[in-house]
Amino acid sequence: MSQTAMPRLVTPPRLKEGTMRIVPLGGLGEIGRNMAVFELNGKLLIVDCGVLFPEEHQPGVDLILPDFSYIEDRLDDIVAVILTHGHEDHIGAVPYLLNQRPDIPLIGSQLTLALIEAKLTEHRIKPYTLTVSEGQIERLGPFECEFVAVNHSIPDALAVFLRTEAGNVLHTGDFKMDQLPLDGRITDLRAFARLGEEGVDLLMVDSTNADVPGFTTAEREIGPTLEGIFGSVRKRIIVASFSSHVHRVQQVLNAAAKEGRRVALVGRSMVRNMNIAAQLGYLTVPDGILVDIKNVDNIPDNQIVLMCTGSQGEPMAALSRMANGDHRVEVGDGDTVILASSLIPGNENAVFRVINGLLKLGADVVHKGSAKVHVSGHAAAGELLYCYNILRPRNVMPVHGETRHLIANGRLAEQTGIPKKNILLTDDGSVVDLVDGKAQIVGSVECGYVYVDGSSVGEITDADLKDRRILGDEGFISIIAVVNRSTGKIVTGPEIHARGFAEDDAVFDEIIPKINAALEEGVTNSKDHTTYQLQQSVRRVVGTWVNKRYRRRPMIIPVVLEA
Repeated sequence: MSQTAMPRLVTPPRLKEGTMRIVPLGGLGEIGRNMAVFELNGKLLIVDCGVLFPEEHQPGVDLILPDFSYIEDRLDDIVAVILTHGHEDHIGAVPYLLNQRPDIPLIGSQLTLALIEAKLTEHRIKPYTLTVSEGQIERLGPFECEFVAVNHSIPDALAVFLRTEAGNVLHTGDFKMDQLPLDGRITDLRAFARLGEEGVDLLMVDSTNADVPGFTTAEREIGPTLEGIFGSVRKRIIVASFSSHVHRVQQVLNAAAKEGRRVALVGRSMVRNMNIAAQLGYLTVPDGILVDIKNVDNIPDNQIVLMCTGSQGEPMAALSRMANGDHRVEVGDGDTVILASSLIPGNENAVFRVINGLLKLGADVVHKGSAKVHVSGHAAAGELLYCYNILRPRNVMPVHGETRHLIANGRLAEQTGIPKKNILLTDDGSVVDLVDGKAQIVGSVECGYVYVDGSSVGEITDADLKDRRILGDEGFISIIAVVNRSTGKIVTGPEIHARGFAEDDAVFDEIIPKINAALEEGVTNSKDHTTYQLQQSVRRVVGTWVNKRYRRRPMIIPVVLEA
């Protein structure tokens, strides 16, 4: 039987000297918010610190952060934060952590650190950074860290191998095994084999595509598809992708240059990230191909490509605004929109809403389901099997994925001969101890969602989101009444106002007598009554009536004053 996460909070035992403790604070049971804390001999090392993007049932939320409460009183014990690559779900929460201690060292590759430094500039934080590359070894407190090149959908991704007295841990980060990558930088299987010979006591491995059989398609296969589309379209082309997908932007630039089109980058993050990638040599920009978005109206439709953000249906991103008709770029008949990204679970409705909006405007929409315009950046089942056979880890802890991905990854590990009891299927907040080559789930800690809502961080609760959903789905009813403290007779009101429930407040005429009766009864039956009790009586009366009459459950806010 594999080890599975504790069903409830179980306080872990006191950590012994020479034992390493691993606590994932995000990325397990979800796609995003990746963060893992390693503790040994009183020192903490963090791998990744990312954000999760909100779903429709989290209205008003901008971002979701890992829960830092586990480490907030031990910030001075953190020796470093290692960033495996530059995607938002791995670096997006760094500014919020550094707001609590700005001098935490950040360790990562050249591109990764350039992306996070640009982000931190917007937060007015100047970080302490150390640039590392594959093959480099750094000592960070009790952790000796060796960095290994891995291939992903962003350049310069790294895995990290932790050598400690408690055992060796390999954290793959996000990776795949594209054998013909655009930048020629493959996942270093020779290094994996060497580390496997040395001994991997715990493998923390990317699970996102563990339930996808076979091997991930090579990035090179996307280029001919894009070139074919670009060659057949006679009007504008709009390509939406992640703002950090350097390889995809490179392919768009190449296809545009071949067809004699110019390219405008749309979206602040897209412009920022591609400027950084070009300056560092990760993006090759053909001479004269880029044009400022302000000047696209002066270029014929058959000579322009717009490369924008919004492939996941984000409401404020460029593509969503185009679909809603509130962007300076007006999508029309004959335009072609290419969604060059995978669909992140939870974003389906938002993406389909954007697609429908674009189709209504007369555009042709091409996506992964209709043409080979995107490939995943994560290893499929066949690639993971290779990893297990090369590394031969003693223990396995699947990470980065929903529950179904973690379970699928655990099954792959078992197929390669790893004992089921050595496969740890964990949740965010699970506590895993490693010592003498044995990994074991020993407890769990509080690990909730921390919501960023405008300028507030952590002030919004799940109860607040429930109220927002009720307001959005069911509407709002307020009842204001002033009653005589002695007789219970209505002095003023009740005044009833509704939003999102009924267009005409006259629908409440039939319930007013019942409200009056409830208030009078509440006053006359109890001399020690409170206004809160009267308000609860009104809420019950109105709630019962609304539910029976309209089958609705709006938010009901009664206000009762006594005079």
